Amino acid sequence: MSVARIRKNDTVIAIKGECAGQTGKVLRVMADKGRAVVQGLNMVKKAVRRSQTSPNGGFVDREAPMQLSNLMPYDPDAKKGVRISRVLEGDKVVRRSKASKKNLD
Repeated sequence: MSVARIRKNDTVIAIKGECAGQTGKVLRVMADKGRAVVQGLNMVKKAVRRSQTSPNGGFVDREAPMQLSNLMPYDPDAKKGVRISRVLEGDKVVRRSKASKKNLD
């Protein structure tokens, strides 16, 4: 992926899949794989062994990585997923929402 339109700590909305329409905060971006882990989205059951951190073991709900193509940056002003543009402000390039013209950075 050449340009990062979704970064860590962004609020995103899922546009495809079983969790379409839900929003969450990006916890981790794996740019080399084209995936992101979003808080509260794409939950899966994971079997864990008994250990000191989980003495009972069993099943735990965890977030699984999602394709970046299934996510859009969420603009709270527009209340929807938005496309972004990159604008030069001073000597910095900032991401700007095309819907509300406000900076996402």
